[in-house]
Amino acid sequence: MDRDTAIEIKDVSKSYKSVKALRDISFNIRKGELFGLIGPDGAGKTTLFRILTTLTLPDSGSATVIGLDVVRDYREIRGRIGYMPGHFALYQDLTVEENLKFHATMFGTTIEENYETIKGIYSQIEMFKDRKASALSGGMKQKLALCCALVHNPEVLFLDEPTTGVDAVSRKEFWAMLKKIKDRGVTIVVSTPYMDEASLCDRIAMILDGSVIGLGSPAEIISRYPNRIYSVSGGNMFQTLGALRGVRGVLDCSSFGSACHVSVTDDGPDETGLAEALRSAGIEGCDVRRMTPGIEDCFIRLSSSAAEGSSGAE
Repeated sequence: MDRDTAIEIKDVSKSYKSVKALRDISFNIRKGELFGLIGPDGAGKTTLFRILTTLTLPDSGSATVIGLDVVRDYREIRGRIGYMPGHFALYQDLTVEENLKFHATMFGTTIEENYETIKGIYSQIEMFKDRKASALSGGMKQKLALCCALVHNPEVLFLDEPTTGVDAVSRKEFWAMLKKIKDRGVTIVVSTPYMDEASLCDRIAMILDGSVIGLGSPAEIISRYPNRIYSVSGGNMFQTLGALRGVRGVLDCSSFGSACHVSVTDDGPDETGLAEALRSAGIEGCDVRRMTPGIEDCFIRLSSSAAEGSSGAE
């Protein structure tokens, strides 16, 4: 394994009875990288996390974390990584301080010994150290769970959907905290169903139905988008979507808030052609503009390509 590689995954597969959770997953994560696993619920992100954190065995393939095999060297790996599961593994009947002390004790350390590691985060909730975890807000539980995952000063930090269920302000604060942790040299692997968070990662792997459908930096993935794409706003969304999906040369049409994004083939319609198609359908007053695709547009396109490939294979 390359000395700059923190995590190496080779042809990892995992099934639960008839459900294939992971299908021959392969990629590497570099040391000091903030790496994102992007995909909807059920894509296989948590299963991959559980394999990398030695909580689940792969059916086939291999994986190493900081040069250690996840099957053979599981004991050593557990002492050198931090893991924050999606449900925030906190003891609700213990106080903030008691939760942190418990996690520190499990790793043979103390809050005092590694206080500098968690100071930037813990200082925000330390005033509530005598409050039970059950009485904390979602954002405060998130910060406490992160402190618990960091209290033993891990080399790699795994965060499974850490911003699910917290407010927008807490989400923003959390990613700012991750940037500071990364700057200390910690390798961070974070999974999220929120496509907008992908742009905050150094590199991402897009996962769908247990397979990697896209890999690279957000900018690289966006640069590979193969088609022209337009934003259409105004008018009745339902009618607009229906009209555009019937236009020759339109590959995909999806709603994004108050607008819809329309991807077209090389010989498909431009702004004028799309506007004319809408007027022909009796839809007036729409604003049609060419746009740069976002990560979610790329995910939709890659998902469609993967589905087409799967259908062709069958």
